[in-house]
Amino acid sequence: MNSFRHRHTVLSALAVLITAAAGCSSADDSASAAVPSPDAKVTKLCQNLDEALPAKVDGESRDDPEPASELTAGWGGVAIILRCGVERPPKMADPKVANGNDADAVPGGVNGVDWLMETQDDGVRRFTTANREAYVEVKVVDGRDSTGVLIDLAPALKKAIPEGIAF
Repeated sequence: MNSFRHRHTVLSALAVLITAAAGCSSADDSASAAVPSPDAKVTKLCQNLDEALPAKVDGESRDDPEPASELTAGWGGVAIILRCGVERPPKMADPKVANGNDADAVPGGVNGVDWLMETQDDGVRRFTTANREAYVEVKVVDGRDSTGVLIDLAPALKKAIPEGIAF
C-alpha cells in the first residue's frame, strides 16, 4: 500500500470514529431531574402549577427534564429546572440563615413569592419557596441572573400554590 492511500484510509477511519463518538456523546443539553414523591394534596397543587407554568422563562423555552412528570419542568435544557413537592431544605429552619449569618443561604422575596436561595458547591443556585403549601425548588445554572427566572415564575406560583405552611 502506498503512503498516500494508507494516510487516506487512516484519516477516513478516524473521521468515522470521531463522528460516531460525537453522535453518542452525553454532553448534550438534555436534562434529568429526580421526581419528588409528595402526598396527594401536594401532588394536586403541583399538577395545578404544571398547568399554570409559562412557556418561556427568562427567554428560555420550556424543555422538560426526563423522566417526564407533572412534578418537574425545565427551560433551556439544564439552564432552569423546577421540581414541585420537594422536602423542606434543612437551611430553611437554620437560625443562622434567618439572622443573615450564612454566606451560602439567603432568604428573600420576589414579586410576592418568598424564597430561600442557596448557592451549591457546583455554583448552581437553588431557590425553594417558603410560606406556601408546597415546597417548589428551582435550580438555575451558575452565571445566569436568576432575578428574571423568579419574576417569570411568580404569577404561576401565586396562582397554583396557596400561601401557608407546607408539611
